Amino acid sequence: MNFELISEYQPTGDQPEAIAQLTEGVLEGVPAQTLLGVTGSGKTFTIANVIKNINKPTLILSHNKTLAAQLYGEFKSFFPNNAVEYYVSYYDYYQPEAYLPSSDTYIEKDLAINEEIDKLRLAATSALLSGRKDVVVVSSVSCIYGMGNPSDFYNNVIEIKKGKLLDRNVFLRRLVDSLYVRNDIELNRGNFRVKGDTVDIYLAYSDNLLRVMFWDDEIDAIEEIDPISGIRLATFDEYKIYPANLFMTTKESQLRAIHQIEDDLTKEVAKFEEEGKMYEAKRLYERVTYDMEMIRELGHCSGIENYSRYFDGRNAGTRPYCLLDFFPDDFLIVIDESHVSVPQIRAMYGGDRARKTNLVEYGFRMESAFDNRPLKFEEFKELAKQVIYVSATPADYELVESEGIIVEQVIRPTGLLDPVIEVRPSLNQIDDLMEEIQQRIEKEERVLVTTLTKRMAEELTEYLLRNDIRCNYIHSDVDTLERVKIMDELRQGVYDVLVGVNLLRPKAYIEPSSDTTAADPIVQYMTKPQMEKTIERTRKLMQEAAKKLEFIEAAQYRDELLKLEDMMKERWG
Repeated sequence: MNFELISEYQPTGDQPEAIAQLTEGVLEGVPAQTLLGVTGSGKTFTIANVIKNINKPTLILSHNKTLAAQLYGEFKSFFPNNAVEYYVSYYDYYQPEAYLPSSDTYIEKDLAINEEIDKLRLAATSALLSGRKDVVVVSSVSCIYGMGNPSDFYNNVIEIKKGKLLDRNVFLRRLVDSLYVRNDIELNRGNFRVKGDTVDIYLAYSDNLLRVMFWDDEIDAIEEIDPISGIRLATFDEYKIYPANLFMTTKESQLRAIHQIEDDLTKEVAKFEEEGKMYEAKRLYERVTYDMEMIRELGHCSGIENYSRYFDGRNAGTRPYCLLDFFPDDFLIVIDESHVSVPQIRAMYGGDRARKTNLVEYGFRMESAFDNRPLKFEEFKELAKQVIYVSATPADYELVESEGIIVEQVIRPTGLLDPVIEVRPSLNQIDDLMEEIQQRIEKEERVLVTTLTKRMAEELTEYLLRNDIRCNYIHSDVDTLERVKIMDELRQGVYDVLVGVNLLRPKAYIEPSSDTTAADPIVQYMTKPQMEKTIERTRKLMQEAAKKLEFIEAAQYRDELLKLEDMMKERWG
């Protein structure tokens, strides 16, 4: 299926030329391009048009989960009939395992998994392995972190077809092998129930049930069912059931992995003993032996990801599998806000390695823990065959990688210019803020308030609420999906004010505010002759910009000129 872009708008301003240049570059196999676009110029719409033109699977990489969620919503609206998926970290809370030798403190891993995000991650991998090309995955930097082998995941896909002969018990065993759990009483995501010849499967990556009905050993019907009302939503002649977990393995792989772990454990314990580190040797032996007993009996243990190299069949030092391995060979990566995202990708490996070094050196983990890691930057570059860097301020790295292929998009489709920034003294700033908020509320507009810390954001929100102002705060401690909900409620007018630490990064697209007229503070202290000279100089700059056909710059000088003339009339008539 091809991408079908649905929008009531058509490319305008710089967008048509940018779309044509980027599309041509991708089709010609250019490895890297940079889209340099000012804020509000419609870069997302431009990229959506490029994706439609090239018609290949695309990974949109963002530097934080809130922005990724917003991009996901936008691309979902552009491509409602295609597979637009969301892949970010599924932890609501995550405390990584660590050891601090200076205080002899061991910090155990602690986490809370968000099941809704886990569902969306599974939906992303399932869409990529389905063979369709019209897939867009919007992801955070989680896409470079280790995950299961795509081959093992695909080998556990269950293909069923209406009229196919298949023993029901064999089908149930295959569901269990794909990590679905039988529960005939309470059906939750990742479970299945059996009632006679009917098997209901609550797919791990969907909101609906799949009902498979047998007639003896023949599949009689395949239906999609609403889990609440029980109403049939669709019927299928054939269907692929994807596993309930991204980390798949076989019994043979498990036994082979345990054998290899025990062999390497013997070597690492002997190494500690040779170095005279008897306590570390004893600690490592006891911890790993306990883990192996857990895996034999239950199939898993705490921290099993540290043994992933053995289950994947990888050699020491080789990179782990990640989301990029689920894409076909020919796909496009779009790195949004590349001046922030690229350094983030580069830093992930170093931070992970530094934390695990203490765990390995002091006998808490085997050396295989080093191989459960994010990709090194060089490994990411090898997988990223074609990249479009998107930024208003691209760094030197992007410009060098693009080899001069810079596509500019500076004219906004709306014709809006950059807002005037006014610097005010900090004296009585809260009273000043309250007055500005009231003015915006009267005009039915929204206000964004940026603070220095999370605590300040919360305390200011509490103060505003006590003064009957509808507001909320947003920062990194707020759950991912809750952040998206707050942003949406701000747009809908549930709140008038949003307080946060860095509200520019999430790109809070809200109803546009009218310009607050406020001249440079120095201007108000000028004498009349100084003001006249300033007006004349501004007029000349405007005329010079117009002669050079720099219309945006000329318009900015025109606005400044009008403002100065108004102030002149107010003060001296």
